[in-house]
Amino acid sequence: MTLAPQGTPFFETTYGNFAPRLGAAYQLFESPGRETGLRAGFGVFYDLGTGTTSTAFYGASFPHSSSKTVFNAPFPLSPDVLAPLPFTSNPPYPTLFVSDPHLTLPRTYQWNVAIERSLGGNQTLSVSYVGAAGRRLLRQEYLVNPNPSFTDLYVTRNSATSDYHALQSQFQRRLSRGLQALASYTWSHSIDTVSLESSLNPLAAGIDPSRDRGSSDFDLRHSFSAAATYDIPNLRRKGLLSAVLRSWAVDGILRMNSAPPVNPIAGGRSLLGLFGATRPDLIPNVPLYVNDPTEAGGRRINRAAFSFPPPGQQGTLGRNVLRGFPISQVDIAVSRQFGLSERFKLQLRAEAFNVFNHPNFGQIITRINFPTFGRSQSMLNKSLGFDAGLSPLYQIGGPRSIQLVIRLQF
Repeated sequence: MTLAPQGTPFFETTYGNFAPRLGAAYQLFESPGRETGLRAGFGVFYDLGTGTTSTAFYGASFPHSSSKTVFNAPFPLSPDVLAPLPFTSNPPYPTLFVSDPHLTLPRTYQWNVAIERSLGGNQTLSVSYVGAAGRRLLRQEYLVNPNPSFTDLYVTRNSATSDYHALQSQFQRRLSRGLQALASYTWSHSIDTVSLESSLNPLAAGIDPSRDRGSSDFDLRHSFSAAATYDIPNLRRKGLLSAVLRSWAVDGILRMNSAPPVNPIAGGRSLLGLFGATRPDLIPNVPLYVNDPTEAGGRRINRAAFSFPPPGQQGTLGRNVLRGFPISQVDIAVSRQFGLSERFKLQLRAEAFNVFNHPNFGQIITRINFPTFGRSQSMLNKSLGFDAGLSPLYQIGGPRSIQLVIRLQF
């Protein structure tokens, strides 16, 4: 491993990125109210492949900049402190972000088959099989002192893969007699060797990346959502009761997901020239979960089921084999609209989120050397808000909350 000559591109340009799209549709039945159609498609899609190469200009000093830190220096600074640092191109080189010279664009092969049937004039039901295979995906390796010329190297390579298979079903009702609805259910499994191209991984030459093949970090086996809106019909007779009950509407949303993966780690340690997180060893015949009514969700991951692996080795526990807590939430809104004029309308609305106050728990502590390992220490909305940098008020999984709305439409 050596430093390439000045002007060498990050990786070679490829010219054979052919991305075809194929699609077909066939109508099986044409009876009114029972129309049935069959659709299928296939496509090849390419990513830009530049997600990690841009980091070469972020936080890397050589050859873009040089810096020094001075402690306890009197002010004003002396000329020797203010003097610019001498620049040298001699090894050992500081931190570098590089790519495999033969890096190619990541690609995904996607296909689907769907059948859709009408249930009367206003309702449809569709069932689909969706598949995707990601190949030559990006994977970043962090090397520490690989040879006397380099200290820290972040190397991006095409050593990751992914696979996704799903059965997707959907029921849809268009607005009719004041009711419209949409319900979707997905039974899927997403598998990969790494879920984030910028995450640090062991050197592929030392540990086969296929050892990390497991459920994706975002894998949800079951996902169900339903939404409905109902305009309450007006009473045909006149009177006070009719005036009070006129122009009301009810909205509802139900969301349910199975538990996301949990990936215990044994802490940071050197692994074949890489300093990063390794998985622990699994102790046989020890339960992975412990029922504990004092913990969030009534259970925790059993710390006694894991041990630290030997130095320089990956643990025997598979990646993302454990699961956290499922998600369930119902939101309801009630509204009434007043017609002020032909142009102006006033809407009063009351919205309740997580109306049944169902507890949803956040991410589980994954480091086995932490005293809080295997436990969730926050509600889901706080966990999501922290990671996304958004307010927990606008995330799913919080306690019951109610807001009142006055809206003027024109």
